[in-house]
Amino acid sequence: MAFARSLAAAAGFATITGGLWVAPLTAQEVPTMEMTTEIPEGVTTPDNLQTRVGELNFFDGVPDVESAQKIYNLLDFTHAYQAVLDGTKIASMQAMRNGILEFGPANTTAILFEGLMDSKALFLTANTTSVYMTAWLEMGDEPMVIETPPNVLGFLNDAWFRYVVDFGNLGPDEGQGGKFLILPPGYEGDVPEGYHVAQSNTYGNWVLWRGYQENGTTEKAVSQTKEMFKMYPLSQADNPPEMNFVNVSGELFNTIHRMDTEIFEEINAVIQREPLIGERPELLGHLAAIGIKKGEEFAPDSRMQPILEAAAAAGAVTVKTLISKPRDERFYWYPGESYWQTAFPGGAYTWELDGVTLHDIRAAFHFYATGITPAMALKKVGKGSQYAFTYRDSNGNPLDGAKTYRVHVPADVPAKDFWSFTLYDNQTRSMLQTDAQFPAIGSNDTGLAQNEDGSYDIYFAPEAPEGKESNWVQTVPGKGWNTIFRLYGPLEPWFEQTWRPGDIELISFASTGEECSCE
Repeated sequence: MAFARSLAAAAGFATITGGLWVAPLTAQEVPTMEMTTEIPEGVTTPDNLQTRVGELNFFDGVPDVESAQKIYNLLDFTHAYQAVLDGTKIASMQAMRNGILEFGPANTTAILFEGLMDSKALFLTANTTSVYMTAWLEMGDEPMVIETPPNVLGFLNDAWFRYVVDFGNLGPDEGQGGKFLILPPGYEGDVPEGYHVAQSNTYGNWVLWRGYQENGTTEKAVSQTKEMFKMYPLSQADNPPEMNFVNVSGELFNTIHRMDTEIFEEINAVIQREPLIGERPELLGHLAAIGIKKGEEFAPDSRMQPILEAAAAAGAVTVKTLISKPRDERFYWYPGESYWQTAFPGGAYTWELDGVTLHDIRAAFHFYATGITPAMALKKVGKGSQYAFTYRDSNGNPLDGAKTYRVHVPADVPAKDFWSFTLYDNQTRSMLQTDAQFPAIGSNDTGLAQNEDGSYDIYFAPEAPEGKESNWVQTVPGKGWNTIFRLYGPLEPWFEQTWRPGDIELISFASTGEECSCE
């Protein structure tokens, strides 16, 4: 109801869909003059219109005061709505920065999940198997050096959530570790030799790297980071400052952006802090139209406040719809045959395909996940990882935490390293909080039961089906959930689609144990 009231106050219309419906109320009579010609149909509009924003009155194309205000309310809503859809990525990076800096200052603080990341962390669609490590790089006018450990998957994203550089196994250091020199915006000074050099368009940059468990322990990955990882200004290369490594496993660690009007404050913080050269003028134009301008205070008045509330609410329901029930077949791995989705249609990590920006999936991705690197989207046989995710069962219905589901994983999974399923909360897009520390299951799990033909059946339910405890992941009655299927070291059959996971099938209502007979 609050959304509807805000919308009505902002633009005076009952629904945000359907466009601007118009119907003429009256037509003014204009005398025929000596030079009068017949005006082609569609060139003019009536002076009196009944629309979704209410009655509009014009004098030969010029609105009266009340009508002009209604139209500007609608226009401001449109700018704000677009700012939410396109600007979620900016808000997400601001939230990431805030979460990291809660544990210490930029450049000298590194956050480590020494005991892996679990469901207490509010972090968009992280996994339970990688050894997550992260830091915030904040540059001044001089370049910054990052010394990286070996055998990690790492990258930098700038404050606009754009790719800067990879490091580690898919970076120029080829997994050996190395020294990277990150240049600040507009840097024109000397660039010394001996570094992997990358240019950033922002002073602030998110640094993320993921290590690997060995023999079920994180010890080696953590110790190598503590021994080798450093960040410091180039001028301090001879005497780098000490890093502070903070173990946050099992602690609340919130990196999730807001979905109410505070999202505009998060976006504004980045606009004020960073140079604008790295962001598209179109998005900056939407932001400027609603009062988010560099060097100026963002102070929406009593008219703009309900408009921003309506736009934030509309943006929230839009991205939730886009991610859970996309209408574009390019969102799907197997269009028309399965509900498993892909985040990078055509392998386009920029979401620019055939000369067109895929606005919908880009907005959905930044609502759902974090991290931009070509390595996530490109075909790398035997390296990195690939992802398939879904919010729906084989009948297209939302996954319900009160019900029991089964997914069949055919034999010969095309993963050189291992595969896994991780469950996520639909609201937070973070790991589903259940009785288990890690809401996940995979081929590395001890005791996972395999069928005689080499395939697996995995179960999702509030309680384990009898005899299936080793292949079960707990869900929560009253909550929806979604899951990501990950393949680490994906092989050709995945890319060729000669192997695919089964859809998630509803097999019973857990509360009654009744078998589902619906198709």
